[in-house]
Amino acid sequence: MSSSPRRSRPFGAELEDDGRVRFRLWAPGHERIELELQITGAQGARLLLPMQREPDGWHGLISSAARAGSLYKFRLPDGTVVPDPASRYQPSDVHGASQVIDPNAYRWVDGDWRGRPWHEAVVYELHLGCFTSAGTYLAACERLDHLASLGVTAVEVMPVADFPGRRNWGYDGVLPYAPDASYGRPEHFKAFIDTAHQKGLMVILDVVYNHFGPEGNYLSLYCPQFFNERHQTPWGAAIDFDGHDSRIVREFIIQNALYWLEEFHLDGLRLDAVHAIRDDSPTHLLTELAQRVRAAELPRAVHLILENEHNEAIRLSASLYDAQWNDDVHHALHVAASGEREGYYADYVGDTEKLGRALAQGFAYQGEIMPYRGSARGEPSAKLPPRRFVAFIQNHDQVGNRALGERLHQIAPSAAVGAVTAVYLLLPQIPMLFMGEEWHAGQPFQFFCDFGAELAQAVRDGRRQEFSRFAAFQSEQARDRIPDPQSEQTFLDSKLDWTALEQPSHASALRWYQELLAARRRHVVPLISAIGHGGRYTVIDHGAVMVQWQSPVAELTLLANLSARRVTGFPEVPGHLLWEQGQIEASGTYPPWCVRWMLRT
Repeated sequence: MSSSPRRSRPFGAELEDDGRVRFRLWAPGHERIELELQITGAQGARLLLPMQREPDGWHGLISSAARAGSLYKFRLPDGTVVPDPASRYQPSDVHGASQVIDPNAYRWVDGDWRGRPWHEAVVYELHLGCFTSAGTYLAACERLDHLASLGVTAVEVMPVADFPGRRNWGYDGVLPYAPDASYGRPEHFKAFIDTAHQKGLMVILDVVYNHFGPEGNYLSLYCPQFFNERHQTPWGAAIDFDGHDSRIVREFIIQNALYWLEEFHLDGLRLDAVHAIRDDSPTHLLTELAQRVRAAELPRAVHLILENEHNEAIRLSASLYDAQWNDDVHHALHVAASGEREGYYADYVGDTEKLGRALAQGFAYQGEIMPYRGSARGEPSAKLPPRRFVAFIQNHDQVGNRALGERLHQIAPSAAVGAVTAVYLLLPQIPMLFMGEEWHAGQPFQFFCDFGAELAQAVRDGRRQEFSRFAAFQSEQARDRIPDPQSEQTFLDSKLDWTALEQPSHASALRWYQELLAARRRHVVPLISAIGHGGRYTVIDHGAVMVQWQSPVAELTLLANLSARRVTGFPEVPGHLLWEQGQIEASGTYPPWCVRWMLRT
């Protein structure tokens, strides 16, 4: 058993080798800051210690009165007390005191773990609070055997950075270094990662570097320089990555990425909505962050994944980022299966060309005008290898941002769901499942949060107003059916019911997923790293395509009729049959929702 090598960080509370604690706060907005230290064993007793003013707006203090486990806050000149923005743990939530954490207290057993190559990735996205009934890091450990037997190789955890209240999707975090206490202590999160490694599973953490949540962010009180009014985002003034004081802000974010990878032994990060990161500097934050991670020489393979609405292929071609979530594949497959056509789905309805392009080349929009946006979207992606794209038919956004949080199998015919599943799980793109998908879980995944009274009603009203433009929710009575995001019941209704696996229909669905992923592991995974660019596609008919990918040793072919009618004209393709979903008829005729995968060596 071992601990992580100690690395000093410029932010937060750090244990010194002699047992003292070094505190640092960047507060250029004030000349004087005090450390408020809670005295161990003295109920309500506080020790106020003046911090020393340092150059460039820093305040520092090394104290022998503090130790691992000590609770502390920073006191501003007007008497306001605030948590440490780089707190490693908040036992009493975002408004409470921060706690000094010894990062070496946890004894790791994954010393031989070197990670896994990206082409082997089969990703499983989960929300820790809803993955199990207990909703904790330790409870999630008990379900890792299920994921390993399913054929998953990477667990992607939705954000854990400390958020206000007891429940949240995680995208409203305000203390990015502190794993949220509602799931357990930091060492419990490390135990989850350690256990995953013992079972051959990578762990990827979703991180949010484009904004802070609306409650519990005190940065503007003591360092307004953290934000840049010149750049405005949906959440207000942008985090300042390119202004006069941006060097320290950039370092705060880059150190956070390194912190998760080094101290928590994570195998990768998924960066949320990077299109909302505003940075006009010569070296974009995304480039510098990736360069610093790659230069860190971590003892395991580390993977960086983007969510990027702008579909910038250039960010995937410089060997800095491994892949991007591929919304275009989702939208094209979702429209084919469900027939939905409202919102951005309208831009994919009836467009088999876009379907073929997304499956073959990653991006469906490669610079064309996207009507829903009213502007051009994307860059040419045909030269990128398929492993640069993460394909899915469900995720937290595409399920949870529905008014009622329904899963795909609850809104689309079962044959259609089977067909699009057989397509995306065998694509040479990297597949990602959403928790419970593998057994067609009956629970929805709904939007939930736990803000204070000041925000609660605004969140309720905003959620209902958001769906007023959709035909099904134009009446007030219909909108009243939308679950209250502030209600604890909305959160509880979103938890997986693992007892459902005892039912034959759910057990059968699970076996089918296992068989699909076994076929992927045997036949597709060995090809992925050798496929150097996108495939070529042919539109056979409305909703029907043929896609082929070439490697130096083999050709992989997909023939798919993703429509509710029979389609003729599919060619005969020589080779070995990998998978057939539906029964092919004679003379190249494919019945509705029929998929065939062929491999020729």
